[in-house]
Parts: sequence; C-alpha cells; structure tokens
Amino acid sequence: MSLATHTRRKRGDTRTKMLISAAEVMRERGAAGVTIDEVLARSGAPRGSVYYHFPEGRNQILAEALQYAGAAITADIDDAAGRGAKVLLRLFVEFWERVLAESDFHAGCPVVAAAIGSADDEVRLSVEAGRIFAHWRTALTWAFVADGFSESDADSIAVMSIAALEGAVVLCRSSRSSEPLRTVYDQLEFLVKAREFVRRNGLSESPKG
Repeated sequence: MSLATHTRRKRGDTRTKMLISAAEVMRERGAAGVTIDEVLARSGAPRGSVYYHFPEGRNQILAEALQYAGAAITADIDDAAGRGAKVLLRLFVEFWERVLAESDFHAGCPVVAAAIGSADDEVRLSVEAGRIFAHWRTALTWAFVADGFSESDADSIAVMSIAALEGAVVLCRSSRSSEPLRTVYDQLEFLVKAREFVRRNGLSESPKG
C-alpha cells in the first residue's frame, strides 16, 4: 500500500496531504531533509495551513508523518501476519519492490530514516521509530510462532528478517536494482525452511563441543 492510498484521516484532505508529502520527503532525504517549504510545495497546501494544522511546526509534522507512514506499513503487516510468517515476508518484499520501482529507487523506509537521521531536537522520532520496529518484530515473531517455532527461535528469526530486509532496501536504492531484496528474501526463505527441517526432525542446530 502506498502512502497516497492509505485511508484518509477525518481532519481533512489538506492535513492528510501534508502528512503524506512529509513522509515522502523523509523516505527520500531523511528527517533532516524535511522542510516546511518542501512539504507545502508537494502538498499544494497554503502556508497558513502549517500552523493551523500543526501548531508545533516542523517537529510536529515530522512526528505525525512518521506515525502516519508507520501505520500504513504496520496495517499491511498486521493483515498478513495471520497468514503465516513466510507469506508475511513475501508480502513485505513485494511492498518494497513496488515502493522502490514507483519512486525510481529514490524512496526508502521512513522508519529507518527517522531512526538513524534524527537530530537532538527530534529525539521523539527515534522513540517513535523504535516503537514501530518493535511492533513489526512482535507481529513477525508471533507469525513464526503460529508456524510452529518456539517463541525464542521465532523472535531471533524475526529480528534477523527485519534487519536483513531493511538493509536490502538500502542496497537497492544505492544500486538502483531490486536484486538485493530478492537475494535476501531467497536466503531468508532457505533459512526458514532449514530451521523447519531441523525442528521437525529434532536435530541439533549447532555442533556439540
């Protein structure tokens, strides 16, 4: 789901368009690159709408844009989680392939951008990014648990999956190719199948010293 097609909020189209625009800039340039002028230019909103909708100014726009973008991605993750972890991973990859292709490899993950690019006065962005990642981790963990993994194993695979896929998105942007994302997905799929084989056959996952 793209941000533009995410369910619109009840507080009005102008406010929603400004949040979508801010999230798009964040995906492309990081939190530091989000300026009020750019948000207004992309959204077509009048300058007076900034402090009408966002009385705290730029920092409020940044925080709410991250929440908006995170909610759009999280909704897809939650919807797919009940269908199993392998389905969820595949849908996550397909989502980022669409985002990368539609943006000509200019857009990355706004949550990553907020987590690593926040200035001291934007610490709330890092906190919100951590909350979003924690939600994704929990959803994926329980999807693996539903597939038969122990909670400990499920959590470790979930953490590795998120880290690997988010890193793959960065590599895709720098190489202007979706190949890193597909490669990482293939390796994750192999790992999950291998862990399933080990679990079903009661084998040890590491050699005994």
